Amino acid sequence: MILNPETDLDLTRHFKAPPAKVWRCWTEPKLLEQWFAPKPVVTRDVQIDLRPGGIFATTMDIPGMDSQTGAGCILEVVPGRRLVWTDLLGPGYRPAPDSFGMTAIILLEPEGTGTLYRAIALHRTPDQRKNHEDMGFHQGWGTAADQLDSVAVAL
Repeated sequence: MILNPETDLDLTRHFKAPPAKVWRCWTEPKLLEQWFAPKPVVTRDVQIDLRPGGIFATTMDIPGMDSQTGAGCILEVVPGRRLVWTDLLGPGYRPAPDSFGMTAIILLEPEGTGTLYRAIALHRTPDQRKNHEDMGFHQGWGTAADQLDSVAVAL
């Protein structure tokens, strides 16, 4: 996949857990709640309808702030390998009235007994990309990725 450095952010990790376990952590709500946001943020009320047009939604309780609910539309599912979703659309491909403006691509490749993990965030504009990076994309998504591997290894 060719990324646009002006609008895209990329995080790559080498996980101990195999792709099947990482996939479960991305697609089973109770598992996703355990790792999706850096602690002490609590992720709850996860909805995943794992089909194109299905919902991908979470609520995050952020200490010192209000809860944030985000919902999007799943665009592509390749079991065990690729999950693509966007908040630019709601379930059923309906236009989202308010969105962060991102499409997420999650890629899983077998790597020995583990997984080569890539999380890519595509943004509409360079300003949105910069805003997401300034919010702590690499640290936040990196911490969540570390939590993800720990949950997956424990399965």
